[in-house]
Amino acid sequence: MKDSAAESKITFSSLGIDDKLLKILEKLNFKTPTPIQHKAIPAGISGTDMVGIAQTGTGKTIAFLIPMIQRLSASKGKGLVLVPTRELAVQVADVAEDFSSFTGSGTATLIGGENIDNQFRQLAEKPRIIIATPGRLLDHLEQKTVNLSDTEILVLDEADRMFDMGFAPQIERVISYLPVERQTMLFSATMPEDVMKLASRHMKMPVRIEVARAGSAPQQVEQELFFVDNSSKLSLLNSILEKYTGTVLLFVRTRHHARQITSALRALKHNAAEIHSDRSLGQRMEAMEGFKSGKYRILVATDIAARGIDVTGIELVINYDLPDEEENYVHRIGRTGRAGRMGHAITFASPDQMKDISRIENLIKMRIKSSALPPLRPLRRLKNENSAHGKPYKEFSDDNGRERTKGRGLRDSKKRFGNSFHPASGEEGRNRAFNGPSHYDGKKRYFKGHGSPSKLQAGHDKKAAYHHGKSAEASSPKSGAHKKRGIIRSFIRRIMGKKDED
Repeated sequence: MKDSAAESKITFSSLGIDDKLLKILEKLNFKTPTPIQHKAIPAGISGTDMVGIAQTGTGKTIAFLIPMIQRLSASKGKGLVLVPTRELAVQVADVAEDFSSFTGSGTATLIGGENIDNQFRQLAEKPRIIIATPGRLLDHLEQKTVNLSDTEILVLDEADRMFDMGFAPQIERVISYLPVERQTMLFSATMPEDVMKLASRHMKMPVRIEVARAGSAPQQVEQELFFVDNSSKLSLLNSILEKYTGTVLLFVRTRHHARQITSALRALKHNAAEIHSDRSLGQRMEAMEGFKSGKYRILVATDIAARGIDVTGIELVINYDLPDEEENYVHRIGRTGRAGRMGHAITFASPDQMKDISRIENLIKMRIKSSALPPLRPLRRLKNENSAHGKPYKEFSDDNGRERTKGRGLRDSKKRFGNSFHPASGEEGRNRAFNGPSHYDGKKRYFKGHGSPSKLQAGHDKKAAYHHGKSAEASSPKSGAHKKRGIIRSFIRRIMGKKDED
């Protein structure tokens, strides 16, 4: 209780911040520093290298921008901020622009998916702060359109995510362009071994600032778990969206699934937008702005694109798919419960994902409350707008709650192969069971216990020929091939002088 009371009395003026910057903070309505800001700002202003461990949404951007801006005001060098995604770069740039009057020069944002000519113009104005994703920054370095030899401060934001995305080689190359004598600040929500190795190679006796144990879940977020079959996920999602009325951030694993779920939500009359790597920068920014303004109540996102989603007031985070890595669970649920507010995170898991849930619980050092499924109302078949093959489908369920796919679903397969056909028979059939999102491309499949596709297809063709009043034998592809082989054999025998046995 004493510590919390003491922290509540701490103000930005007690952190060694310049008076002009304090006025800007006051104008932007920043009154009380967060724990990471309270500990990181004085260390950053002193010029020491620093490793900051804090959860997403705790104010890390201000924690490194204030020291960078104040130190650059007393020198002629540059500051470089490396981030994993375009959205996060734009977010950091927006905050930096608020303080641009203090440094006397603006910033440059170097990200992929944007017209590079605009970035050339920004660099021509000699900005003091450069915010970039590693790949696009290397493009500029190779074209010699940016010079980092006078960089005095390097910030690696969301370092764990950059390593998860495979940016380690690019980060090493970028650092090779920087002077050895510099200040380096690294911020991360988790501290995997690769990040620790980077810190040991490129930082000089860094101060470790840890306001939350690495990998810990935000205390202000209530976590809930539903064990649900894939076939009932969409019905459960619809039930939850009817219960909660606020903004919802929904996570899926792949961009293809993001498209599918977004289409399904729109068909269910929910205002939803999607954000993933297949969307252009303009589309992603439109989705973000629409989510912030209330145009879209639901934002469907992948883990890669979600970095940079800094929206206060998100009522609910839903893990529709479990993340590929346990650390991403912490990043996901950290999108709710920001700015001192309470948040809620709901996770869907199938019964065979118990081990994945256990690994997440081991990381966050707590058990996630498991709740019973609410009564699920069967969904009507959703109207499809895309063609049957090669495009995303919209999920729907039949009266038994079983999901089907657009294109050749279970019913179409029965029509083709007869009522005895069931795609879940045999080992290969179980792997293709239609109990979750899938896409059947219409090609012939072999399912154990049901004969070869050619025999099944031949039987279907005979039946079709009978209904059209034609000879089944004449229309059968097998009988036609047999006649051709007989003619060829007879011709060969005549040439060889043998009697035709046929």
